[in-house]
Amino acid sequence: MEVLTDILATFDPITLEEMSSIKLMNRIDTKFVTTQRQLMQLLDMARADYWAQDIRGERLSKYDTTYFDTTDFAMYRIHQTGHTGRQKIRFRTYVSSDLQFMEVKTKNNHGRTKKKRIKVSDMDLGDEAKRAFLAEHLHYDVADLQPAIRNNFERITLVNRAKTERLTIDTNLQFFNLISGQTRDMGPLVIIELKRDGLCYSPVLEMLRQLRIHPHGFSKYCMGSAMTNPQLPVNRFKPKLRDVEKILKTT
Repeated sequence: MEVLTDILATFDPITLEEMSSIKLMNRIDTKFVTTQRQLMQLLDMARADYWAQDIRGERLSKYDTTYFDTTDFAMYRIHQTGHTGRQKIRFRTYVSSDLQFMEVKTKNNHGRTKKKRIKVSDMDLGDEAKRAFLAEHLHYDVADLQPAIRNNFERITLVNRAKTERLTIDTNLQFFNLISGQTRDMGPLVIIELKRDGLCYSPVLEMLRQLRIHPHGFSKYCMGSAMTNPQLPVNRFKPKLRDVEKILKTT
């Protein structure tokens, strides 16, 4: 970890306040899966083209997230079967900045992701403000929801100089299944997500190509659930699960 923090210290900083103008709430997301070793190479290549988000002197931010689903796991099952119009609901705590949000993410059949969120202080779905928000944005009945899985990780956030994209890099990922009680530590696995407004030029795409890091879907909710709840179907996720296990075994 010391080496990672050292290389992040060489990036020019961007503050949380400066980040507020880069919302990308209607965006195109592309995910990549790699290792901590390749991450170090990528950061070395990217430092001239990107700022690193800095919160109170920290460039590795801790996140704690709890995903909800229906009692019959309808959101997971729709994703697992490949249907469009998918949704997720989560409570995300930004530990470094002491903020918590309830978020609903909707992905349409054009590959665009829209995120709606409100600031909250707890995960109680009984209060009126949360119920009104969910009634407007979620396609499921709030009465059917239950907490399904929790994860935590450390995130690096990079912003390109044109401020048209964010690159989030998640390390030290751990899953805690709230239904089965199973846990999973993902070790050296790194999840990179490129979030950009439309198809704007992205400096990091060429860097990723040079490192032979190719697009690879990885839904933290779905993959974490598939790995920690043996009662769920995993047919469509099997190739991705095999890829992840291969990465973990070869590092």
